[in-house]
Amino acid sequence: MDPQKTSKKAQETMGEATEQASSTASGMTDTLAGAAKPVTSTLGNTLGGVANTVGGTVGAATRGLGETVSSAVPGGIGKPVGDVVSNIGSGVERGAKEVGKGVKDAGELKGSEQ
Repeated sequence: MDPQKTSKKAQETMGEATEQASSTASGMTDTLAGAAKPVTSTLGNTLGGVANTVGGTVGAATRGLGETVSSAVPGGIGKPVGDVVSNIGSGVERGAKEVGKGVKDAGELKGSEQ
């Protein structure tokens, strides 16, 4: 038996085994990701929807409060204070929408590049 031929054959066999293991691992990863996606997608969509609803409700309520302050407080101070309160409500709503979108994207296993 030639030791060089045996060593070369062992290297070839090891290379083939490594390729097969890599292919199997890749297939398992794809399978696990495929199985996880419906669960995380449902959870992400649910939580994202809740964040949007809460944000929209808080935003609308705060804007309404701001409009009430603007019209109900006499003198020149009502309008600026009411505008500030309204703007805070709009900011809360926009922030909640972004959070909701992020949660939904995470549930769909989307990366930041999309």
